[in-house]
Amino acid sequence: MRQGHVASALSDGERLAMLDELEKSGLGWFWSSDAEGKLTYISAAIAERLDIPLSDLLGQPLTAIFSAAEREGRAKSLSLMLGAHKAFTGMAVRALRNPGGPVLRLAGQPVFTAGGRFAGFRGTGADISDEFHREEETARLARFDSLTGLSNRHRMAHQVETTLAAFQAAKRNCAVMMLDLDRFKHVNDTLGHAAGDELLKQVAARLGRAIDRDCEIGRLGGDEFQVMLPDIDDRGVLGDMANKIISILRQPYSLAEGRCVIGASVGIAIAPHDGVTRDEIVRAADLALYAAKNGGRGQYRFFSGELENETIFRRRLEEHLGQALSEEQLFLRYEPIVDAASQAVKALEAHVCWNHATRGIIDEEEFAQIVEGSSRIADVGMWAIAEACRQGALWPDSVRIAVNVPVALFLSDTFLEQVSSAIETAGLAPARLELEISEAVFFGDANVVDRTLAGLFKLGVRLTLDEFGSGYSSLAYLRRAPFDAIKIDQKLVAEVERHDSSEMGLVRAIVALAGALQMDTIANGIESAPLLALLSECGVRFLQGPIFSEPIDSEMIDQEMAGGTWKIDPGSNRTRRAKRRTVFRKIQVIHDDYAYEVTLRNLSRTGALIQGLADVPKGTQFVVDLGGGQLAVATVTRSSGDTQGLEFEQSLVDDGSGGLCTRNRVSPYALASAGAPLAALAPGSYQGMVGGLIGQTTAPKFGYAPGSRVD
Repeated sequence: MRQGHVASALSDGERLAMLDELEKSGLGWFWSSDAEGKLTYISAAIAERLDIPLSDLLGQPLTAIFSAAEREGRAKSLSLMLGAHKAFTGMAVRALRNPGGPVLRLAGQPVFTAGGRFAGFRGTGADISDEFHREEETARLARFDSLTGLSNRHRMAHQVETTLAAFQAAKRNCAVMMLDLDRFKHVNDTLGHAAGDELLKQVAARLGRAIDRDCEIGRLGGDEFQVMLPDIDDRGVLGDMANKIISILRQPYSLAEGRCVIGASVGIAIAPHDGVTRDEIVRAADLALYAAKNGGRGQYRFFSGELENETIFRRRLEEHLGQALSEEQLFLRYEPIVDAASQAVKALEAHVCWNHATRGIIDEEEFAQIVEGSSRIADVGMWAIAEACRQGALWPDSVRIAVNVPVALFLSDTFLEQVSSAIETAGLAPARLELEISEAVFFGDANVVDRTLAGLFKLGVRLTLDEFGSGYSSLAYLRRAPFDAIKIDQKLVAEVERHDSSEMGLVRAIVALAGALQMDTIANGIESAPLLALLSECGVRFLQGPIFSEPIDSEMIDQEMAGGTWKIDPGSNRTRRAKRRTVFRKIQVIHDDYAYEVTLRNLSRTGALIQGLADVPKGTQFVVDLGGGQLAVATVTRSSGDTQGLEFEQSLVDDGSGGLCTRNRVSPYALASAGAPLAALAPGSYQGMVGGLIGQTTAPKFGYAPGSRVD
């Protein structure tokens, strides 16, 4: 009773003074609005905190002054709260005129007249900036990687899952890339974890710059990253994007602890073609990444239905490498390197192939993918050097023998001794052996590298710095090592033909640098006459590639060398067609809704050679079913007996592993609309899609050549 009596004894002036002191203290503020939502009162302390004149606030609609403080796009609507004419609390708002200013928490109580008519709001406010930012940071850390600022594993899983669910209903495509950094562990081990952390930050920044379209990028942990790319299934575009990422990430990094170079491998899967759920797509992208790393690193790979079986088979082949060495199943093919001025063959680069007991001939490209990363890579590398020395000793002294040296072999304790023994046993002049050394060796122990290079120089063999211009290149390597030649990176050479401005300038700079250091230059991978002319004009001294010759067996070398000097004319017939890959497998071609089984003999970007049909006239149009939902429209451009040459309406694209694939595939949504269950594409035939998922409705127009059909 006494307390109530004292309170009621306070005068209006005293109550107003207490209210004013409370507002100034920051413990509480007050506001009110009329029935139209216009501000009729607000504490002067709020206006001061917002840095907005009080006169600019009064009379204005509350919704024109404040907006809800958003947090991950889940903010409440202030206009809805006010329009409900109901009490509310905990409404976090920011001033529209000062969005970076304080965050206020508003509470409001509706006011009604005696007749029950809504008259406005009266409420309180408080500055909750510190609390809001703490909660915001806590929420951010739960969703984003604290080191790079990218989405973390939990957020990426949620984003991929919700996106795929929404896209399934809307029949939209979505690609997922898995990225793994190559040689990151070496940076951590040699430069320390602080350098590794800084490197990851720079990688994250480069990833953001490399992808110029809407996407979600996340770091899943360690050196593993993930990218989600909505509304894309064009494998040509995705392949170009992956190549760009790989190229950007392999450029040198400057850290406080030193300069370093890493690489990246990329696996790509596309929904719904490769899977429908998050688990399916992520697993598919993981398998593709594993295949990319096994294929030699620094490359990308698309998922295909055969990848799992291929991975198992690749492991078995790796396990059989020891047997291949002991049973002499390996052999060498040689790729000529010609003098740009005289077109005389000056060197032969050795490539290892495998005559497998059940698989047959495994060519140099596939063998390189198998042996890369194998525990036998050093043994295979040393066998190649010894065998190349033995065969090279039988050929004229005017021709050198070039052999690529795996990093593991170069860094081994017995390398120098083994090279010396191989030269002596073969009776080969040391200067005729040319060892191609990757810049990756310089990431090894500096003392071992310098000692080995000095020993090779003393031995008298020639040294070539391989893949110069690949992104690892440093003048420091050239100063440290007695190189005789620089081999320009094949990817840079290919870019010269596509964009001959800056890349051409870079090639000219490399040639000038080599000249100043009294080194030769070599460019490889040359397929066309225009590219050959550009490189010759740049002053590149030695050239190699399919325009001169594919790798050939030693028996053919013997024949060519029998006449003494061997010259190769880069004939125009080698520039008319894109490089063809021998495949020899059964496929189906469709004409007038009838499917024929034929043998695919070889394949290029622009066409194919098929065998098995008789009496097929030129101009006939087929749909070629390459399996796994890959359908390509093609026209017969030449026909002879049971063999037809086809030209594709749309060129194929690289599949990331040295093979080719169609840009687009049959949509699983089209299959589902015809009654099939929505699922990832199976590896088999998709002939039915041509006739709109109908069966054979017409009689065959072409007959099978005798003995060609396999039932």
